[in-house]
Amino acid sequence: MKKMLAMAAAAALAAGASVSAANPFSDVNPSDWAYQAVEDLSAEGIVEGYPDGTFGGQKNITRYEMAQIIARLMAKEDQYNAEQRATIDKLAAEYADELDSLGVRVSNLEKKVGNISWSGDARMQYQDHGDSGEDSWGARARINVSGQVNDKVTVEGRLVAESDLKGNDAYVDGADDGNVIMDRVHVVYTPSDAFFIDMGRTGVGLSQTGIFMDEDGIFDGITAGYGTDSFFAQAGFGRFDGGTEEFNLHDYDAWFVKAGGQIANTVDLSAFYLQYQSEGKPKPASYVDDVAVWGVGAAIPLGSQFVIDGDYIKHADDVTDDASLWTAGLTYGEVDTEAPGSFSLGVHYADVDAGAYLGGNSAWDMTDQLEYSLTKGAKFWMAKAGVAVMQNVELDAYYYFAGESKTAGEADPDDTFGIELNYFF
Repeated sequence: MKKMLAMAAAAALAAGASVSAANPFSDVNPSDWAYQAVEDLSAEGIVEGYPDGTFGGQKNITRYEMAQIIARLMAKEDQYNAEQRATIDKLAAEYADELDSLGVRVSNLEKKVGNISWSGDARMQYQDHGDSGEDSWGARARINVSGQVNDKVTVEGRLVAESDLKGNDAYVDGADDGNVIMDRVHVVYTPSDAFFIDMGRTGVGLSQTGIFMDEDGIFDGITAGYGTDSFFAQAGFGRFDGGTEEFNLHDYDAWFVKAGGQIANTVDLSAFYLQYQSEGKPKPASYVDDVAVWGVGAAIPLGSQFVIDGDYIKHADDVTDDASLWTAGLTYGEVDTEAPGSFSLGVHYADVDAGAYLGGNSAWDMTDQLEYSLTKGAKFWMAKAGVAVMQNVELDAYYYFAGESKTAGEADPDDTFGIELNYFF
């Protein structure tokens, strides 16, 4: 979509909320058909131009730029009528990932009652664990709830129930079979559009691809973040979930910093540093220093459909001889559950030293290669495909293959695969 057309749509959405002001962009003329829309949205602070004073109306608008507009519309929701707010809520749900990268916490508000909103997802999953384990059938349901305390404070939580449909308890993660737990409960304070403070049990994503700590893991603590159109920074202190039997992450305080942004409105870059405070606490003899990890990641679009992404992560201490892990891959397309038939295909390669992966995520942790690499290290490929089979229903399949052990004398990890249906409501 051309940027000028997107501005006209945004202006129609915000009709009645804006005021006229002088045109701030050198490449937008009074004779242009969308001149008034751009002028009004600029006056409201909903759109901004480039550093050289231009607007770039003939360029295709990126998802990141659209998320910036939605974030500013969200900040002014109380100025709009019920129909306009419903449209903004739908846009916020569609651009949730991009908004999250800006530090904007998003809830699906379509099921809102008073100042409480509800959303959720459900999953039916089959996994084949190769010769090393039984296949498994599982079901999971999650309900998100967000309560608006005031215009700056929300309380958010997530209820989870997970069921093992085959009686193989080893492959049921999260809640005990059939029981309901609350794996998220946190308070979010947003004193401005760009700044937030989040305290409680939530998820923290560190790596670009999700291979090392992602939003589906558990982080108990406090985080704060700041984001602009092209830059974000986040820091936190608390305890992560994950680790190994001898080094349980949740036993140790940790702090992290993360920063990133976009180059030329297309290339996403990020970096993080994570350190565990083990002083005065029991730890394996091999862990001679506080455990510290750093990583860098990038996502680079190639044309309109392909994206190359990857991460390099390294222990910056004496743990397991400075273990590292890296992954790189190529993805085509994108699944949009509002557009049945949309699909994605991707393949990634991972090289993980023993001890480099510490758990704490689920995006990559659905089969056995990463669990294998906790103590032995592994190289492997992962292929994944997804398709929106109908509105709000996504079918995914993934295959982990060509695994090789990085420990001499150890058998290679088995090829494993999984298939799942995800429902969003």
